[in-house]
Amino acid sequence: MNNEEKLHESRVQTALAAMPDDEKIEEMGARFKTLSEPSRLKILLALAAGELCVEHITEAVGGNQSAVSHQLKTLKDNKIVKCRREGKKILYSVSDAHVMIMIEVAKEHLNCNE
Repeated sequence: MNNEEKLHESRVQTALAAMPDDEKIEEMGARFKTLSEPSRLKILLALAAGELCVEHITEAVGGNQSAVSHQLKTLKDNKIVKCRREGKKILYSVSDAHVMIMIEVAKEHLNCNE
């Protein structure tokens, strides 16, 4: 094996060592798919300010309560948001801070390209 082939093989092995298993890749893809829907992104951006009930989220994102509730369920099912009851209200918040970091990086990236 010549030096070029050794270098190529070394790079392939480095790439393979850094690669998550297929289950983790599937999970990552599902997260990105969940985040790619604009109304869910709006909800997460609203929740970046702190806990909100469905009524306040609906007002902040300009949607209707049924659609917001549906999107919150999807976000909750994907472990991106969590909720807790306070009296008669259910308050939602971001449960995965890493997701908000990714969103902030995406916002910064868009601002850099203007």
